[in-house]
Amino acid sequence: MTTFVLVHGAWHGAWCWQRVARLLIRAGHEVVTPTLTGLAERSHLLTPEISLDTHILDVVNEMKWRQLNDVVLVGHSYAGLVISGVAEAMEKSIAAFVLLDAFFPESGQALVDLAPPPVREMFFAAEHSGAAAIPPRSAAMFNVNERDRAWVDAQCTPQPVKCGLQAVTLTGARERIATKSYVRATAYPSGPFDQALAKARARGWHSHEVACGHDVMLDAPERLAEILLGELAF
Repeated sequence: MTTFVLVHGAWHGAWCWQRVARLLIRAGHEVVTPTLTGLAERSHLLTPEISLDTHILDVVNEMKWRQLNDVVLVGHSYAGLVISGVAEAMEKSIAAFVLLDAFFPESGQALVDLAPPPVREMFFAAEHSGAAAIPPRSAAMFNVNERDRAWVDAQCTPQPVKCGLQAVTLTGARERIATKSYVRATAYPSGPFDQALAKARARGWHSHEVACGHDVMLDAPERLAEILLGELAF
């Protein structure tokens, strides 16, 4: 039995992993899907102080207090920064590291350094106005399949502003993890994610391309589960 820790991206919550979690559990594995502070069922905890460090600690504490080891750690989109930070604290507990259509940060970079200009400007404008959070982007913008769009729009909640502004500090723990993979959703046009895939390949990571929208766990749960289970072979 392997433990999968699946970390959602901006505006989402543990709810987005339900389909993939069922498939992984059915295959005999344990699945942990933490919801980051201030989002989804934890949206009542939203404050202006929530930062990237808060979200890193959310996942670190899940792993620490559940005593999770040999974890397959997966981060979607914004959570590429989160799980890169988690690797710094929990390196010895992580067997495989997966960026799922995610930002691929280097030390000293924040989400606003990696995101396209409209997203960057959105975060800076929110900071300037003193807002605590940024309203969700529409499911249609992420090219979520049409059947799920209304549901996704209803489920998404505002993203804490500081999470996009704080830089992550890395010392190489991520690179020391034995198995590393990048999964790219090819039906979602994104320069930053294309660059992330190219960087992963240049560093010798495993790579996969899935012909679906950004929310791979919703658009192609069976294929994603297959990819994640395949990581256990390495």
